[in-house]
Amino acid sequence: MCQHRTACPPPTAPDRAAAHVVAAHPEQGWSLLCNGVVLFEDGGVLLPDGRMISPYPMADHLLAA
Repeated sequence: MCQHRTACPPPTAPDRAAAHVVAAHPEQGWSLLCNGVVLFEDGGVLLPDGRMISPYPMADHLLAA
């Protein structure tokens, strides 16, 4: 899918979210990346093959004020 000179990371790579945004819909909370990944604002990911990756739960110490 990606046609950039330096290819974006594939959808299965740990750095998949570093791919270029091809369609941004911040009002709906998601963006489509050039590697076919749908990235949600909460950190969740939908891979091109339909698998979902849940966002990482926040650590308790980050929630403490």
